[in-house]
Parts: sequence; C-alpha cells; structure tokens
Amino acid sequence: MKRERLKQFIVAASLLLAFALGIELQANGFIDDFLYYWEDITYLAVEHVKLTLISGGLAILLAVPIGIVLSRPACRRFSEAFMQIFNIGSTVPTLAVLALSMTFLGVGNTPAIFALVIATILPIVRNTYTGLIAVPAHLKEAAIGMGLTPMQLLWKVELPNALYVIIAGIRTAFAINIGTVPLAFLIGGTGLGELIFTGIDLDELTMMLAGAIPTAALAVLFDIGFGALTFMMVSKGVNPLRQRG
Repeated sequence: MKRERLKQFIVAASLLLAFALGIELQANGFIDDFLYYWEDITYLAVEHVKLTLISGGLAILLAVPIGIVLSRPACRRFSEAFMQIFNIGSTVPTLAVLALSMTFLGVGNTPAIFALVIATILPIVRNTYTGLIAVPAHLKEAAIGMGLTPMQLLWKVELPNALYVIIAGIRTAFAINIGTVPLAFLIGGTGLGELIFTGIDLDELTMMLAGAIPTAALAVLFDIGFGALTFMMVSKGVNPLRQRG
C-alpha cells in the first residue's frame, strides 16, 4: 500500500515538474526557438534512424552467426582470442575508428556504417556466446536422448533458451549505436550530429539541443521497443520480465 502511494506521489510530482518546466520554457521562448529547427529535426532524425538500422542490422547478421560458431564445443577454446579481436571496436576510441574508416572508405555514410558495425559488434557476439553456453546441460542431454540432430538441438533448444540474453546484447549494441551516430557527421555522415556539432561551432545552444534531445528520445524509444520485443518473443519460462507478472 505504501509502495503504491509512493508511486502515485512520484508520478504526480513528475507531472507537476514537467508542467512547471514547460511554462518556464515557453516563457523564455525556448520552445519557439526549438520548433524553428523542426523541419531539420524530422529529416535528420529519419537519416539517424536509417544509419542505426543499417549498421545495427549488419552487426546482427555478422555477430549472431559468429557467436553461434564460437559456442560450439570444437571452437570454444578459440572463443576468448576472437573476443579480444572484436573488443578492438570497443577499446579503440570511436573517433579513431571513424578516422580509420574514413582513411580507407572516404567520407559519407559508408565509412560511418562500417565504423558503427565495428563499434557495436562485441555485445552481440559476447551475449550470443554466453547465452548459448549457459543453456543447462540436462536440457541438451534430454534433447539428444530424444534423437535431435545438432542443428535441431540448436534451433529448438539452445537458441530459444538463450534468446533473452541474445536480445539483451542486441539492445546494448543499439543503445551504443544510436548514441554514436552523431559522431558520423564528423566524417560526412548524416544524422542529428549535424545539428549538435553545428550548434557547438556556432555557439547556438538551441540548435545543439535540437540535435541532442531527439537523439536521447530515439535512444529511449529504441530501448522501449526492444523491451517490448523481448517480452513478446522470449517464452515465459526463460523470460524474467514475464515471470514477474
């Protein structure tokens, strides 16, 4: 009962705070200045999402099969060595990865996509590998005892049980990706980084926020979307989100 009242108090306080903030922003003209960039925001947000989906999709297509291969018993002894290779994308500063991509691929969206894939591939590979090797041995032994082939074991037992962990890795990768896309502007890529970095150069706070606020909103929306996807796709028996209900 106390928890429910506390929750209601937090919601009411948040609404009052948001209302007061809206009045203040309207009074000092920030909202009108922000809406001046609305056309740029909508166009660049679409480009931002395109870059995220293309680079994130390519990262998934590469990383999930690699994680599956590394989780096979014959390849596990090489797994950590390969993880260190993929870790380069996380260890090396993103700006350095973008600069190296620009050196080999020129300027524009192509080197940006390449750099984003490099920067986000590790969480997906790592989670796919970890999720698959964590599948309880007794489940696999029972499936083998029922006569399942290695491929059937993978599709019907291992992947469904590891799906929650795999999607968690994809969720992390997309969070990194969408926050990194603004840097693509520095090598000629599109996205909301154009407003952010131009605003910084011109010392225009509203222009900078016109890029930063939609970027943060997109990150939250993507996270909510992956949360809903996880809730729907992962079966109740291996989904902590559904078990709470």
